[in-house]
Amino acid sequence: MYYRDRSENTMGLERSRSPPNRDIEITDVQTTVVGGNYEWIFVRIYTDAGVTGTGEAYWGHGVESAIREMEPLLLGENPLDIDRLYSHLIERTSGQGSIAGTIVTAISGIEIALHDIAGKVHDMPAYQLLGGKYRDDVRVYCDAHAGEHASSLDANEISPEDIYSPESYVDAAKDVVAEGFDALKFDLDVPSSHVKDRANRYLRHPEIDNMVDIASAVTEALDDDVDVAFDLHWTWSADSATRLAKQLEPYDVWWLEDPVPPENVSIQREVTRSTSTTIVSGENRYRSDGERGLIEQKAVDIIHPDMPKTGGMRETQKIADLADMYSIPVALHNVSSPLATVAAAHVAASIPHFLALEYHSRDVDWWPDLVEGPVIEDGSIAVPEKPGIGITLDMDEVADHMLDGETLFDEE
Repeated sequence: MYYRDRSENTMGLERSRSPPNRDIEITDVQTTVVGGNYEWIFVRIYTDAGVTGTGEAYWGHGVESAIREMEPLLLGENPLDIDRLYSHLIERTSGQGSIAGTIVTAISGIEIALHDIAGKVHDMPAYQLLGGKYRDDVRVYCDAHAGEHASSLDANEISPEDIYSPESYVDAAKDVVAEGFDALKFDLDVPSSHVKDRANRYLRHPEIDNMVDIASAVTEALDDDVDVAFDLHWTWSADSATRLAKQLEPYDVWWLEDPVPPENVSIQREVTRSTSTTIVSGENRYRSDGERGLIEQKAVDIIHPDMPKTGGMRETQKIADLADMYSIPVALHNVSSPLATVAAAHVAASIPHFLALEYHSRDVDWWPDLVEGPVIEDGSIAVPEKPGIGITLDMDEVADHMLDGETLFDEE
């Protein structure tokens, strides 16, 4: 359990004085969880000025309870001191593992909510708090999974070769493009009769040939102005990943994502430097310290953090700043609800070397209904100009999709 001794200040320094209209305090922290294709964990922070902020943390066991347990560390604090509070939470939860994992993810949701409050108090959009924007619209890439979605396997009447055939991928790609996207991603580590033992992380040549057939079919079926990436979910050995990446070099593959397990930066670098196929990783690392090895060792061609997982809005911008020093572009992994997706769009707008933001909920038809107003239109997000994150949860939709045992936020 976390605690806060009110007899001591939070960082060894007296709290800075603010002008009266900005001298506000946090009075309450509440959470609720909606069940989509992932569990979307919302956090709302209340203040004595009547201004509230809503954030979202990446899904995961224990994240919601960690947010609730951090409430005593936030009560009475000025929500406008975003960086100070972020450092305070990291420091005071170090014994619970604030270097990475659940604790960082919980803090990420809180940090987003603080940006929402600060933007409302200062009457400016969140991107302005990050230094301004380089673009009005943020490009979105649609995760199209793997041809006909894996749920089709439930019927047990169609073989994996038919479901995950190159033709199935091509059909799915054309559908996604018809929906207005000019950037998409497919899973490439899918079931196949060629795999003899998936646990050994070894790709046999017939399996590599099958993956290349899929990638070539999709890239050749689409116009040159459509970008297609492929995801491997950290599945294969360095040797197998290298052989696959080299076989993909003749094709217009936007990037190959997470080809090897994420723990060993040296192996990641080895694969990246062995091929001209663009290699992407970063979603399984936390904070700028966690991404630093990938960047400084140039172990990736594109860095790929997940904003509501890795530390929040400012921390993601710090990762981008570090990547910029090494001329490494940034794409943003994202499996969130519309709320954190739009928050990520604010961050994306503030990054000069940004490529695209993921949309992972094409199969959830009520995803856009969780908020008031449009989110993704014609494959991009118009960065809101309203104060804060600039988007409002539809509480009726939240209520309809809350997990059992969850309760709605209090009124704003």
